[in-house]
Amino acid sequence: MTTRHRVVLLPGAVLPAEPAYAALLETLGERVEAVAKDLEVYAGDQPPPDFGLDTEARGILREADAHGFDRFHLVGYSGGGASSLAFAARHGERLVSLALLEPAWAGNERTAPEEALAERFRALVPPPRPDGPPPPWLAKRPAGARAFLNAFETGDLDLAALRAFDRPVYFALGGRSNPDYFARMAERLAAIFSDFTVETFPERHHFDPPHRTEPERLAGSLLALWARAEP
Repeated sequence: MTTRHRVVLLPGAVLPAEPAYAALLETLGERVEAVAKDLEVYAGDQPPPDFGLDTEARGILREADAHGFDRFHLVGYSGGGASSLAFAARHGERLVSLALLEPAWAGNERTAPEEALAERFRALVPPPRPDGPPPPWLAKRPAGARAFLNAFETGDLDLAALRAFDRPVYFALGGRSNPDYFARMAERLAAIFSDFTVETFPERHHFDPPHRTEPERLAGSLLALWARAEP
């Protein structure tokens, strides 16, 4: 009997984990033993007052332990990707591989173009809500997004620990995403991780990610990553 890949998947700061990864998990099917985990920032009615990426890392560890995952593959998108990087720095020995789907943050040692774009992000005004009743989970999102931005500003990513991380790392890059942020981030991470692969999805951008719109292609890439990473 073929062993299924053990995987934890983290969403971004907007869509909950289940709808975010539904298409990808349907494509992967019985080939995975997967946990689509919601972010800790939304565990209560308000973000924890001391929220930081350590909070998310502890939540990943707790979820993995609850499912009996001694070692596992970790997949993270946007805020979940930033949390996955923090987890790899703190608990890299638990990971078989790391897949980053345009993490929203990869430390504060940014290039000048990245920093300029980050300043623009800070100044953004949230768009008006669409007409009609919002889904219940949406009410928590503005406070959660602010908590993540604060965590990024005060975060300290352990680059030495990431340089020592010897497991395969995969980065999915949208061809229509801002190259001054995500492409430069990928370049920085390529200089940090010893086994680092970038795959570009030409028609995708950060808010139209491949796990939702090209699940078949992304599933193939992840399965290849996981097969290579496992003994």
